[in-house]
Amino acid sequence: MDRRNFLHAAALTPLALSAPPPNWARLRRGLAGTLVLPGDAGYDGARRLYNPAFDRVRPGGVAYCASAADVSACLAFARANGVPVTTRSGGHSYAGWSTGSGLVIDVSGMNSVAYAGGRAVIGAGAKLIDVYDRLFRHGVSIPAGSCPTVGIGGLTLGGGLGTVSRQHGLTCDVLDSVDVVTADGRLLTCDARRHAGLYWACRGGGGGNFGVAVSFTFRTHAARDLTVFSLHWPWAGAGTALREWQSWGPSAPDELWSTLHLTRSAGGLDVQITGTYAGRLSSLERLLAPLVAKAGRPSSRYIRSVSHLDAMKIMAGCSSMSVAQCRRKPRTAFSAKSHLAYRPLPADGVRALVNGVRRGGRHSVLMDAMGGAIGRVGPAETAFPHRAALFSVQYYQEGMDRSWLRGIHSDMSPFFGNHAYVNYIDAELANWRSAYYGPNAARLAEVKATYDPDRLFRLPQGV
Repeated sequence: MDRRNFLHAAALTPLALSAPPPNWARLRRGLAGTLVLPGDAGYDGARRLYNPAFDRVRPGGVAYCASAADVSACLAFARANGVPVTTRSGGHSYAGWSTGSGLVIDVSGMNSVAYAGGRAVIGAGAKLIDVYDRLFRHGVSIPAGSCPTVGIGGLTLGGGLGTVSRQHGLTCDVLDSVDVVTADGRLLTCDARRHAGLYWACRGGGGGNFGVAVSFTFRTHAARDLTVFSLHWPWAGAGTALREWQSWGPSAPDELWSTLHLTRSAGGLDVQITGTYAGRLSSLERLLAPLVAKAGRPSSRYIRSVSHLDAMKIMAGCSSMSVAQCRRKPRTAFSAKSHLAYRPLPADGVRALVNGVRRGGRHSVLMDAMGGAIGRVGPAETAFPHRAALFSVQYYQEGMDRSWLRGIHSDMSPFFGNHAYVNYIDAELANWRSAYYGPNAARLAEVKATYDPDRLFRLPQGV
């Protein structure tokens, strides 16, 4: 290279190449919480998510924040140094976007659960099993999901489908206010009067888009006993059970929530309808009778009235465990995709789904009834648009071979259309913006431009 070309190349060299590396030690000294860096004793544990499929990701640092001030300090560090930033609550992001190559802001230590006067104030890092347990001591609860180790933060920000949602609404529907640290480091309390646009976006617009939520205030409902049930049919009855459930489940009284699982496991093929009912066992039997009359006699059945907390543990799959044991459920490698059903499957759609589950591998299709209180909120009242959906559909595959997953999602798309749930975020979804947000996408983009104009928060599927 001659001197002229050398000088020209030097003039084009980005200034960032000569910038000093980020001063992680200074960030560590400025936090009340703990910063874990590569080489530290706890780094391998700190960088892991719930899904072992993302164990290969090695962030530059994981900050276990103790307060909103810690979060603000982390965001200032990221802005000043051009370090990518990711937020983590429970670490259950289906696409692994609870971690990244830069700074992970972990709010799991901000997990307090307090109750007074019909309201619950819950830190963004609280796990669902702890939310249920601590609120149950006060005789109350909130509508939330079933997985015990999911963080309340991500669940709420994406909407929050759960086991009592038909009676009490989505998790975001009972959200009175949310405290958010925005990209510029401000701590904002957002509700219907203050920062109303950001409050709206935090009810279904998805986590990691607009700021770091650090605390939520929810309206509660009485944690009354629930009747839980589980019915199984032989696989030969799968099509009939699906056809009858999809008209029965979403149209049942609000107090009755149900989910239909079609599963292929090491034990074979299985059809199961499970649910909860806020009423007496005798009343549930009357409600189940029309379903059983059309779907046929179950091969097995379980019906039992239990406390609200015990019902949540049953739905979480840890009924025989203590709360502490539920909190430590083992990590699982899986892949998933989703649809939202706005109309019942026709006969050929039922056949396609049943035949798809029959194909080799270990996988499930999980359909959760919607309707009820979910559908009585307008699609634009919160950022969650799918108020008219009859049920959600989750395709779940063990391990990381996604061939079955891609195939069945493609097969069912002509029947279910372009609708998906942002809390089952799918990195392969090409039309994700309209699928997750529908007509609310444009308003979400406006909120993003207002509160994060420089796009400090950059998800691959960020609004």
